[in-house]
Amino acid sequence: GQSLRQIAQLIRADVGLEITFADVGGWDTHVGQGNERGQLANRLRELAAALAAFTQDLGDRMADVAVVTMSEFGRTVAENGNRGTDHGHATAMLVIGGGVRGGKVYGRWPGLAQVRLHEGRDLAVTTDFRALFTEVAARHLGVPAGLFPGWAQPASLIGLFG
Repeated sequence: GQSLRQIAQLIRADVGLEITFADVGGWDTHVGQGNERGQLANRLRELAAALAAFTQDLGDRMADVAVVTMSEFGRTVAENGNRGTDHGHATAMLVIGGGVRGGKVYGRWPGLAQVRLHEGRDLAVTTDFRALFTEVAARHLGVPAGLFPGWAQPASLIGLFG
């Protein structure tokens, strides 16, 4: 919450901010992940409240802002012996802001069948994070192709922006 509050202040102050980063810990739920009232659900509620406050704080300025939330790893499908989940392969990313074609899920859902799981334990990656970053950089910031040297960029963008 506090980091987003400071970022909103910088945006409103028109200091020329192009990109910023806010780190939020507490997502590594190896133990006691819980259910709808557990550790993970609580963190998700806090994130939702912080993002709602950020967008409300910026008001019309959100038309010029794109927010990307992500984790560097996902979680396993099955619970571990400590009532948590371990590091997984795929993760989810959330994009909000001006021009974002929201209200939908982008990417392909691989399903939870054992044969569809990566290494039999976690969701397979269906969308490379670099594809999302490339689209945000190109469509929102005007950065030309080649953001990730050596990476074979897909022929078409994901379609996040309208």
